[in-house]
Amino acid sequence: MCGAKDDLIGQIEAARKKLNDSIDAKEDYNQIYQFSVELDQLIERYIEAGY
Repeated sequence: MCGAKDDLIGQIEAARKKLNDSIDAKEDYNQIYQFSVELDQLIERYIEAGY
């Protein structure tokens, strides 16, 4: 179970970095929005798993 949690945390951190980098680079709004949605979905999975 701990491996799954660590994997999900790694995915969240990677998605957060991708989102922040895209904001810093002033990428297209639609791209930034998509990264934000992906991060939200990962966070939702984390919460639903009860970690």
